Amino acid sequence: MKVALAQINTTVGDLAGNEAKILAAYQRGVAAGVDLVMFPELTITGYPPRDLLLKKSFLTQNLAVLDRLAAATGKTALLVGYVGENKNRPGREVTNSVALLQHGKIVTTRAKTLLPTYDVFDEDRYFEPARENHTVDFNGGKIGLTICEDIWNDEDFWPERRYQHNPPVELVTEGSRILFNISASPWNLGKEETRYRMLRSMALKAKCPVLFCNQVGGNDELVFDGGSLAFNGAGELIARGDMFTEDFVIVDTEATAPVARISWAEEEYVYKALVIGLRDYLYKCGFKSAVLGLSGGIDSALVACIAVAALGKEHVRGVSLPSQYSSQGSLDDARVLAEKLGIRYDVIPIQPAFETAKQQLQPVFTGKPEDTTEENIQARLRGVMLMAMSNKFGSLLLTTGNKSELAVGYCTLYGDMCGGLAVISDVPKTMVYRLAKWINRDAEIIPAATITKPPSAELRPNQTDQDSLPPYDVLDAILDAYVVQGKTLTDIAAAGFDEATVKRVIRLIDFNEYKRRQAAPGLKVTSKAFGVGRRIPIAQKFQIT
Repeated sequence: MKVALAQINTTVGDLAGNEAKILAAYQRGVAAGVDLVMFPELTITGYPPRDLLLKKSFLTQNLAVLDRLAAATGKTALLVGYVGENKNRPGREVTNSVALLQHGKIVTTRAKTLLPTYDVFDEDRYFEPARENHTVDFNGGKIGLTICEDIWNDEDFWPERRYQHNPPVELVTEGSRILFNISASPWNLGKEETRYRMLRSMALKAKCPVLFCNQVGGNDELVFDGGSLAFNGAGELIARGDMFTEDFVIVDTEATAPVARISWAEEEYVYKALVIGLRDYLYKCGFKSAVLGLSGGIDSALVACIAVAALGKEHVRGVSLPSQYSSQGSLDDARVLAEKLGIRYDVIPIQPAFETAKQQLQPVFTGKPEDTTEENIQARLRGVMLMAMSNKFGSLLLTTGNKSELAVGYCTLYGDMCGGLAVISDVPKTMVYRLAKWINRDAEIIPAATITKPPSAELRPNQTDQDSLPPYDVLDAILDAYVVQGKTLTDIAAAGFDEATVKRVIRLIDFNEYKRRQAAPGLKVTSKAFGVGRRIPIAQKFQIT
C-alpha cells in the first residue's frame, strides 16, 4: 500500500484552518497517486482541545467538518482524527476517534481504547473509551486503526503496563496486515528514542508494517515534534518525517530499503523544541512581536536567541533596565548581544523610580533595615516597565527564568515572573549553559563573559546566586531526582548528596508551589515540568523523607 503521512501543524479550535490544511495535504496525496493519506490524532479540532470538548457547538462543528472532508474524497482514502459522538449511553458524551473516508463517504470509524490520564494528559475527563476495536476492510485487505496511547501498552516492551488491553496485538490476531497509529504525542527529552524502539518492537512482534503519523507544532505548554515513522514487518525504518516542522512523507509498505534515523545532540533537540514552541504560542495567540528584558545574564541571552530564531530579529525587542547595582559588564554584554542579534534595544533605568518608591515607603518602613523587600521592588519595577511596553506595542512579554530558579523560588512574583510565556521555565540552569555554548558553536553570539561570569540577580552589591543556593550542578541533580524521578530524601542523600542540602532544596521546592501556580505558561521539554502535568497542593504540610 502506498501511504502519505501528512504531518501537519494544527491549531486548537481553528476548525476552518485545520480543515483547509487537511484538504491541501489530501489533494497533494491524490496528485501523488497514494492509496491513503494519514493525519494525526484529533486533526480536525487540534490537540489537546481540553474543555472546548464540553461545548456542544464544538462537537457539532467538528462533525460538520468531517462530513465535508468525506464528501471531498475519491478513490484516495483519508484517515483523520476527530471528536466522535458517543451514542452508547450512559457514559461520556464524546470519543477520541479516527475516521476512514473514501468515495465521498465515511467508510468506518474507530474510537480510542486506551485513554491516558497522567502527567499532561486528562483524556478520561472527556472521552468514553472504545468497548471494542475490530479490523477494517480496505482495498481488499485488512488493516488496524489505533490512536496514540493504544500502541503504548505492549507487555513485551513495557516492564509495567497501565492497561489490560493491547489493541494492536488484538488487531493483528484478528487479521490486520498493516497497523496505523494516528498520534498527538508531545515531545520531551528522550521521547523520540522511546518511540522509535517501541514502534520497532511492535512491528517485529506483529510481523507487519506499523505506520505512525504524529502532530507537529506547539499548543500552549506542549510541543509536538512530528517525527512520524514507518516500519516494515522486519522492524526496519522505511520512512520518517522531519522533526519540529511540517512534513509530507510518502511510504510504500512493501519497501525494503531502510532509511537513516535523525540523530541530534540533546541541545539541538531542546533548542528546536523551544523555537517552534515559542513561535506557535505567539502566533496562535494572535501576537506579532515579542519583548523581553536583557540583563546581560545568560538566561535572558538564551531567550533572546530563541526569540530571534522563532520570530525574526525585526519582531524582537530587548530592553535593559539598569539599577545602581547593575554592573557595567552586564550592561555591555546586553548591548553587545542585541547588536549581534540585530534586535531593537532600549535602555530604561529604574533607579529614579526605585528611589521614589523607597521615599514613598519610608514613613511605614521606619526602623526596618533593607532586605529582600527592596530587592523585590527593583524586580517589580522592571515588570511594570516591561508590561507597559507589552501593552503599548502589543508585544508578548517573554519571561526569562529557568527551571532551577522556578523550582526554589529564586524569582519575584509580579516582577521577573511578569509575562505571557515562560520560554525556558522547564530548562535547568545547567542545560541553559549547554544551550548557550551550543549556540556559540560556530561563532560567538552570546558574549563569552555572559557564559563565564558567576550568575547574579544584581539586586544588591556583589550578589551572586550561590550566596543562597547550592552550585547549579548540585541543585539540578537534586531537582531532577526529586521532581522528575520522584525519589525520596533518603534516596537522594544516599546517592552522595549532602543531606542538609537535599533537605533545604526539597523544602524550597515544596514551599514555592504558590509562586509556580501564578507563573506564566512554560514550554515543556523534560519528562516532568512545572505546569499542567504536576498538580501539587499549595496549602499542604506533607514532608517527604
